[in-house]
Amino acid sequence: MKPDTNTKRKLILKNYAAVAASQGANGCCGGGCCSGSPLDAKSAARALGYTDDDLADMPDAANMGLGCGNPLAIAALKPGETVLDLGSGGGFDCFLASRRVGPQGLVIGVDMTPDMVHLARQNAQKSGFGHVSFRLGEIEHLPVADQSVDVIISNCVINLAQEKKQVFREAWRVLKPGGRLAISDIVATAELPERIQNDLAMLSGCIAGAVHLDTLRVLLEQAGFRDIRLTPKDNSQEILSSWVPGSKAEDYVAAFMIEAVK
Repeated sequence: MKPDTNTKRKLILKNYAAVAASQGANGCCGGGCCSGSPLDAKSAARALGYTDDDLADMPDAANMGLGCGNPLAIAALKPGETVLDLGSGGGFDCFLASRRVGPQGLVIGVDMTPDMVHLARQNAQKSGFGHVSFRLGEIEHLPVADQSVDVIISNCVINLAQEKKQVFREAWRVLKPGGRLAISDIVATAELPERIQNDLAMLSGCIAGAVHLDTLRVLLEQAGFRDIRLTPKDNSQEILSSWVPGSKAEDYVAAFMIEAVK
């Protein structure tokens, strides 16, 4: 039986609350949600494109290895900019962004899991990230003012959203004119078999909720974005094959870097 939207949402909340409680010891995207294996977060982060400098002086509980790429690598952040992270988790990408925008900038993380928001706030306080704030909310209904953000980043989260069209509408609303998207996410490159679409473990593991590449482009265009660039990661198969060994999920989905401008 195909799970309904409410069932999917509750499962995702439950799983990511568990990830927050374990402080990333058992990850979802890239870790134990699907594979059942303990996660080496630092090794996972390096495979996704983060450097040793990125990992240095970072709160231990911030890097959970949950992503599928490094959105900061394409964000081209500038001092003084306001950055919004969709699905901020323990705050890892937010803290990296804060280093780039400096004390005159602002970084906002939004996550729908109360435990994640609590953990991220603890990390920020302990490590002195004063110009980073975390807000509880859904990325389909952002608790962020109109035209207040320069750059939106996100790392392997939009595939989990049940209303992706609304996610991109909200992204458009909160971005300033000329604002940009810098997103890493899982995208379908072929039609997903029903066995994958209806697998709740693969949903919370960032696979079953992926939309097709062509659909993604249409959703971005309909929201009003231009200069859309959808680029697969070179090591996408390597990343995905380790998530659900034996599932052949990498035959149907890939890790993409997603860029667009308002």
